[in-house]
Amino acid sequence: MKPISRSHASGAKPANLIRSRFKSGRLPEVEAFTASLPFDRRMYRHDIRGSIAHARMLARTGILSRREARMIERGLNQIGGEIERGQFRFDIGDEDIHLAIERRLIAKIGDAGRKLHTARSRNDQVALDLRLYLRDELDEILRRIEELRSALIRLAGKHVETVMPGYTHLQRAQPVSLAHHLLAYVEMLTRDRERFQQARQRTDVMPLGAGALAATTLPIDRKMVAHELRFARISANSIDAVSDRDFAVDFLAAAAIVAVHLSRMSTELVLWSSAEFGFVEIPDEFSTGSSMMPQKKNPDLAELVRAKTGRVVGDLMAMLTVLKGLPLAYNSDLQEDKERVFDAVDTIKPALELMARFWPALRFNHIAMRSAAGGFALATDLAEYLVRRHVPFRRAHEIVASLVRETTDAGRTLEDLTFDDLRRHAGEFKSDAAALLSADSSLRRRSVLGGPAPQTVARRLRELKE
Repeated sequence: MKPISRSHASGAKPANLIRSRFKSGRLPEVEAFTASLPFDRRMYRHDIRGSIAHARMLARTGILSRREARMIERGLNQIGGEIERGQFRFDIGDEDIHLAIERRLIAKIGDAGRKLHTARSRNDQVALDLRLYLRDELDEILRRIEELRSALIRLAGKHVETVMPGYTHLQRAQPVSLAHHLLAYVEMLTRDRERFQQARQRTDVMPLGAGALAATTLPIDRKMVAHELRFARISANSIDAVSDRDFAVDFLAAAAIVAVHLSRMSTELVLWSSAEFGFVEIPDEFSTGSSMMPQKKNPDLAELVRAKTGRVVGDLMAMLTVLKGLPLAYNSDLQEDKERVFDAVDTIKPALELMARFWPALRFNHIAMRSAAGGFALATDLAEYLVRRHVPFRRAHEIVASLVRETTDAGRTLEDLTFDDLRRHAGEFKSDAAALLSADSSLRRRSVLGGPAPQTVARRLRELKE
């Protein structure tokens, strides 16, 4: 798009469309501070789409002639082409994209263009445009969530029997599979998908016809406009229609949560790719180097996905703060909604897309993961073995804790223990107990519903693919 200026193609600045009541113009500093045109012009397609539907409705109800409606529609489509080609001259004096397009329409078609704003206000117009914009973006975000879910599901299918340690407190806890670990993120993304779907439902409400706050005395047909623009519902209260931004908060809340999920995912990739873990190697095309240390291969993508979570959480907090003190109905504070929404959209979309490409490109070190899954991560298996021999769990916990302490002091791991070592701590240990001291064996026995056993994970993968 062309930069915003203070001049027009005609060379003369036209009269401001909404300042007839004033004797003097605004200070340039006030004009620049209050204008939303520098950021809301990205909604030009949605503004044009809404205006065309409005003009068709005005013609259907007899408020406009059919000829005037055709002139308006043709002019609006031409303006859309001008903006697409970078030929449209934006002027900060227009304040926002709505007045910029209307001003250009009047210049192109004359008085017919002056009739377009009949029976509507910028208050319901901007609410409409934001809903149209966000509805489109929600569809795109939902598509990208599905791509990331699908990438993780496919990757999990390749690692049903890849053993790795599960962690609590970032300490090795119990053996799991890489597939089971990946499917935990699939569950998170499934909930994210549900949240965005619900946000879309609450966005899919048509506010046009609410006017400034009290609708209009003219015989408009709101149902026709809703049908034209494919809205599922029509706002039931004109005051709420122009002042409601709950749908934006719904989106931002869902965006903040998915950003947190991507951040958690990123932290694990940063850890796993370190020499201390050595679980995964990040391909060159997803890595950066160091300006000083030639050996470095840094996981910058994951780090920045993690860092950008703060932006999205901040967008949510900023929007809630804007709304918290507003009386009904419309207030100019609501102008701040768009930058928050735009920023979250611009942050979440590429993060989802890149992570969907990142995960399948990773190279996992199966040997390092399996090695880390053994040792003391098998302690709970020993305690549960004793429980099956009718030892109370708390007593079994004490026995195995003592065994772990002794083994640690000796510089050994549980996998080094013999049957005699086990028997010295509890007579309930039988000869079959030594077979427990294997990460693969431990994983296979964890077949409870929702557990990490290969057969359980394979069943869940079939469910997800279906």
